[in-house]
Amino acid sequence: MQFRRRLRSRIVLSFLIFGTLLSALFALSTMFLQSYLEDQLIGATLQEELDDYVNQLRLDPSVVEPFYSRIQGYVTRPGDPNQTVSSAVRSLPTGVHDVRLPSGIFKAAVRKDEDLWAFLLYDVSDNHQLKEQLLWALIAAVLLFSALSFTLGAWSSLRVMKPVTDLADRLQTLGDEDVPRRLADHFADDEVGELAKALDSYAHRLHHMVERDREFNADVSHELRSPLTVITGATELLLAQPDLEQKVRTRLLRIARAARQSADITTALLHMVRAEQGIDKDSAAHNVGDIVNDVVHLYEPLIGGKPLRLEVIEEDRVSVIAPESVVAVTVGNLIGNAMRYTAEGEVRITIGNGRVTVDDTGPGIPEEELVHVFDRHYRGQNISGKGAGLGLAIVKRLCELYGWSIRFTNRKSGGLRAELLFFSS
Repeated sequence: MQFRRRLRSRIVLSFLIFGTLLSALFALSTMFLQSYLEDQLIGATLQEELDDYVNQLRLDPSVVEPFYSRIQGYVTRPGDPNQTVSSAVRSLPTGVHDVRLPSGIFKAAVRKDEDLWAFLLYDVSDNHQLKEQLLWALIAAVLLFSALSFTLGAWSSLRVMKPVTDLADRLQTLGDEDVPRRLADHFADDEVGELAKALDSYAHRLHHMVERDREFNADVSHELRSPLTVITGATELLLAQPDLEQKVRTRLLRIARAARQSADITTALLHMVRAEQGIDKDSAAHNVGDIVNDVVHLYEPLIGGKPLRLEVIEEDRVSVIAPESVVAVTVGNLIGNAMRYTAEGEVRITIGNGRVTVDDTGPGIPEEELVHVFDRHYRGQNISGKGAGLGLAIVKRLCELYGWSIRFTNRKSGGLRAELLFFSS
């Protein structure tokens, strides 16, 4: 699992770790080198002094033991121990050793021949105190360098990340301008500048793609209105004839209903394009109850011979400031789906409390599929019949555009509930 960190935090942490490790390595190296050189220098000096004294003693037995302020020399023989030499020193083998005595810490050079034992002790207590002081000084130096590394890392990260932060701030301040503002003009020709150029290129392509989509929707919606108007007018003239057969009248009514639905959809799409462009000024307050009754009248032929009852309950008046076609398309999709997928029982539309609720007694929708009902071209596994799966996707887009909310839930008694909330009272 990777932990998410800000890029600036990573830079500061890298400086801190690098500075601390480098300082600690320097301190350890200093301590090791100081201890090594001290051991080598003192040990070599003591060994040379001891060898010289033993050689002089063999040449002239009258040579007395040397006297130094910090060096003590003793000569004895095996089996005839000198009481001035402690047992801790006498037990040491030939060589140079560190030994701790009650009087302090000593570096002891020992030479044991068959006929002569010689000891030379050097007091290194002060050296150990200096070594402890050096250790604490190095620890303080490590902490100081760590703090300096942190400060340098914070300052460097601020400098390094400033162009990236500026780029992010400029991206957040971009609005819905007709032409997106160029970002690359505000940055140097470096990595951040290249990123700004790539964002400018992407924004330019996206802007043209959205504009083409809006123009296409507007053109198609506008061009479809004329033939739909012709179809509607011709159908009304034919329905006005008194001697029409019932089958012909039924088919003409289906044509009229389809033409009305198509006209509402094209008008809603045209309003949606205009609203997205910020030029839709045709919205007025409309009574949702009247629109629902008109839509129900259009969808009544869907009942056919099914044992299905359609009921409209208007608890209180709900008025919405939006194009009538937008409300009709939104509500019509909910009512049409309920009637289309309910084989028997009832479809009840309730108007009131700032919303429209459509309850049916159909099969409902599996819980795992509810999150996909607004996806384009999505159709449930158990859904049969015609349809491209675009109706609810368009409804969702219209709701987002006008600030409405819509949701589907399965009823405990069976069936589905679709709730369209215009505003909360």
